[in-house]
Amino acid sequence: MKKISLLMILLSLNLISFAQNKYQPTEGNLKARQEFQDQKFGVFLHWGIYSMLATGEWTMNLKNLNYKEYAKLASGFYPSKFDAAQWVSAIKDSGAKYICFTTRHHDGFSMFDSRYTPYNIVQATPFKRDILKELSDECARQDISLHCYYSLLDWGREDYPWGKSGHDTGRSNSKGDWKSYHQFMQNQLTELLTGYGKVGAIWFDGWWDHPKDFDWQLGSLYTLIHHLQPDCLIGNNHHRKPFDGEDFQMFERDLPGENTAGYSSGQEVGQLPLETCETMNGMWGYKIADQDYKSSDDLIRLIVKAAGKNANLLLNIGPQPNGELPAKALLHLKEIGEWMKKYGETIYGTRNGLVAPHAWGVSTQHGNKLYLHILNLQDKVLFIPVQSKRIKTAVLFTDKTPVSFNKVKEGIVLHLGDHPKVVDYIIELTLV
Repeated sequence: MKKISLLMILLSLNLISFAQNKYQPTEGNLKARQEFQDQKFGVFLHWGIYSMLATGEWTMNLKNLNYKEYAKLASGFYPSKFDAAQWVSAIKDSGAKYICFTTRHHDGFSMFDSRYTPYNIVQATPFKRDILKELSDECARQDISLHCYYSLLDWGREDYPWGKSGHDTGRSNSKGDWKSYHQFMQNQLTELLTGYGKVGAIWFDGWWDHPKDFDWQLGSLYTLIHHLQPDCLIGNNHHRKPFDGEDFQMFERDLPGENTAGYSSGQEVGQLPLETCETMNGMWGYKIADQDYKSSDDLIRLIVKAAGKNANLLLNIGPQPNGELPAKALLHLKEIGEWMKKYGETIYGTRNGLVAPHAWGVSTQHGNKLYLHILNLQDKVLFIPVQSKRIKTAVLFTDKTPVSFNKVKEGIVLHLGDHPKVVDYIIELTLV
């Protein structure tokens, strides 16, 4: 306690001056960004006491539940079947390279042992175990990176100034106490970055709860994070162009440059590493009535499309209140993993290829290997707009069978014949 408090005092003396300067990432941070881009696939875990209601993570707000009544859920939260080793093993076997876990969502409940609020998994529940610590230790053992989701808003704290959501949860003072709340966030972020080993990223959410001119004082939060762990990446789900101090740009339910879900209107694609988050079914948190899962084939195609747009895919699962991952989610993880074992070479470590995304699919590239991911081709020929003199060979990725092609003025035409209807038909071009 004394050690963390002293650290906070020392940092606070420098935060203001540091926050005024434009962010200069360290060499280690730049390397971490590259490694993040190489990973390509991660798993999001939305889990908290809201899972007990089995109606999603926004239930407290959508049903206008009084925060004092809602907090009583904690006294019955006992996820007896939680096993960090099983979770991490299943996720790692899927081919995912990192896990992003909700340490504190909008309901304000902390899924880690926090000194700064008793409203946490250790002190407020009969479970009495630090979920985050067990996950952190297991991720270290199995060599998978751990990222921490952290909500900027809180529907249950009296010191959080009211935003667009959470008006009817029983809080008495709409103005809150910003100084107190901001200090609380700094304290908790310090705990996350000093008590749980190496943290790959802090994944912020909730900026959109206030008007654009609201001063979240992100600069001081970002400076704190980068001083505690310089290599830790920072992302913020604000649906806007990256702010100074951020290390990657995220997109919600859409690939970069698209806006089918309505969250990315006007969101320019920046120069930082990119990540798209999406659900397996329709919800982030566990919802017992939502069994409308996307197929494994569609999820694999989403990973491929994200890679073709130079982005990672962060695929969400909402764990059950008993601590188990849903059976359908586990099945999808298994099937994705089987595909990634065979074709991961065309995804991991790649960047978007020379050929821009088309209706037929996307391309990825690693060194002089250009991979054409054919996801939807109705014809037996495929035109590729790459200078013909750059193409040395064209083969099927699976067995290296040569693919016939002829050179035309604008590129090459591949002759595919009756190619099989598979999830992703991959052609490997060797460039010179």
